[in-house]
Amino acid sequence: MKPVLFQIGSFQIYSFGFMIAVGVLVGLYFALREAKRKGIDTEMLYNLAMGLVISGILGARIFYILVYNLDYYIQNPAEIIMLQHGGLSIHGGLLGGFIFGAWFIRRHKLNFWVLADTVAPAIALGTAIGRVGCDVFGVPMSKPWFWGVNVKGQVLHPTQLYEFVLDYFIFFLLWRFRQRTRFDGQLFLIYIALYAAARGIVEFFRYNPTVGGVISVAHLASLVFIMAAAVVYFWLGRSGNKQLSVKDRGLTLQTSALDLFWVQLSLVLLAIAVSMAIYYGLGYGPVEAI
Repeated sequence: MKPVLFQIGSFQIYSFGFMIAVGVLVGLYFALREAKRKGIDTEMLYNLAMGLVISGILGARIFYILVYNLDYYIQNPAEIIMLQHGGLSIHGGLLGGFIFGAWFIRRHKLNFWVLADTVAPAIALGTAIGRVGCDVFGVPMSKPWFWGVNVKGQVLHPTQLYEFVLDYFIFFLLWRFRQRTRFDGQLFLIYIALYAAARGIVEFFRYNPTVGGVISVAHLASLVFIMAAAVVYFWLGRSGNKQLSVKDRGLTLQTSALDLFWVQLSLVLLAIAVSMAIYYGLGYGPVEAI
């Protein structure tokens, strides 16, 4: 994408940072909405969400430095804090957020799995929106397909588009399923597995350090996340960690327009269309613009 979206004096606003901020705000709205439905203290969830954002960014940066480009940052230590130059890993972001979330919840003696289920759809939605502004493109296309992007005369795979489309549908599935879970933690673990699988698919169209053939470090990280989620999923499912229904929590389940299948699907498709318009409008355009 365009490195600089707009500028106020000497202060530059980058497209990736701007879209991440939008994603955080929209995701926070949905997380607070779900917390209210479940009878969870919204102020506490707000504090948790802000901590997750900060720890997620730190985790994403540290993971990227250690796994993808350690030699460069050893030689250029001043670049470690230059987030505007890029260099974040979504796997590290999830890990950093998980570690902070576990610490926060333990400190306040909260139910980790209930809160994890509460924020899971919001994380998926926020990730989708944030990815729209990403400027890390994929490998060259074998032929100039119409959805490709023109970057310095090359037709590349728009991997950001692939990922945010998948993320929007993950959000759709989680939001639809959130009232049908059988135990606390089920929704969050489904999110981890689905996102890791989606990221693994997108990885086939990106440049990243490989461990053999087309298998990259990110593929291995996704596989670890999927396996870990599967193990915990079956452990929780067999341990009797049953979820309390909304009714059991003393609340009344109300069906709003946002809970209707076709309304939700239409809104997700609209979000994808708008995101595509923003994505292609940030300066590179589809292949026809070459």
